Amino acid sequence: MTDHPIRPFPSDEAVRHVGEGLLDRTLPKEDWTHEAHLASCLWLLRERCDVVPERDLPAIISSYNLATGGENTDSAGYHETLTQLYARGVRAFNATLPADLPLVDAVNALLASEIAPRDWPLCFYSRERLFSVEARRGWVEPDLAPAG
Repeated sequence: MTDHPIRPFPSDEAVRHVGEGLLDRTLPKEDWTHEAHLASCLWLLRERCDVVPERDLPAIISSYNLATGGENTDSAGYHETLTQLYARGVRAFNATLPADLPLVDAVNALLASEIAPRDWPLCFYSRERLFSVEARRGWVEPDLAPAG
């Protein structure tokens, strides 16, 4: 995959803005970046105990996509396997952080970690399996290496 520079967040408020915009479906579509996906998941784990990412993100992301003019099809929009893999990875990463670490520092540490690159899922999945309709629609087990 193409190497993308890390775009860190400047403040706790910037992270919360993305997470809250996802939940209330007001975040502009162009702001729903890879970094925003990861930051939102970590924010949910650290500050929104009422939301369980593994359980709730499918509906949250799917409804956000529709609200911002996107779609959820066999080739675009919500992707279950990617969502669940990153939710697990972000949860495991969060467990390694001090509980009192400021949100922005936690998010930026996540963005600098080994799970942040867009091609991280390809450590576990072949492209064919990961980008299959089956993987988009439901969880599929990795075919290259176990996913934590």
